[in-house]
Amino acid sequence: MKMFVNIRNDLKAYKGDFGAQGFWVMLVYRFGRWRYDVRPAILRKLFSLIYKILYKFIQIITGIELPCEAEVGNNFIIDHFGGIVISGYAKFGDNCRIRNGVVVGLKNIEEAGAPIIGHNVDIGAGAKVLGKISIGNNVLIGANAVVICDVPDNSIAVGIPAVIKTRSLVHLSNI
Repeated sequence: MKMFVNIRNDLKAYKGDFGAQGFWVMLVYRFGRWRYDVRPAILRKLFSLIYKILYKFIQIITGIELPCEAEVGNNFIIDHFGGIVISGYAKFGDNCRIRNGVVVGLKNIEEAGAPIIGHNVDIGAGAKVLGKISIGNNVLIGANAVVICDVPDNSIAVGIPAVIKTRSLVHLSNI
């Protein structure tokens, strides 16, 4: 079953640490995604109720909001506790890492679109990535940066509002 394969891979990404709060969030996330395929409908509704209870519980104890409507790739790591809000419209590629205080979501309520984030993206503590924008592959987003525009591959985004800088090849080998 794909859900268990994903959970096993998530546990590897967290280096076998069952106690990592990010891993707990990923467990509930994987369950939430899996329930969409459950048949018959009455059973799916029961699992949906269980998911909603687990989602709220994990949100309260970890301070991390990752709805199952968001799409995350392999090796998605949530470092640290709390203050993390991810829109259900957001999409993440493989090997992404986010830290405490990160918001990935809508720029304003009228615009129903959230960032599409590429592979190998590292989002620093307190960063805000907002709006229907595209973040390329191999990107670093600095702590407390406010990103409201597209960021090309192999870049660094820092500041408020974020300034985009080209990332040197030396940094790329550290990913």
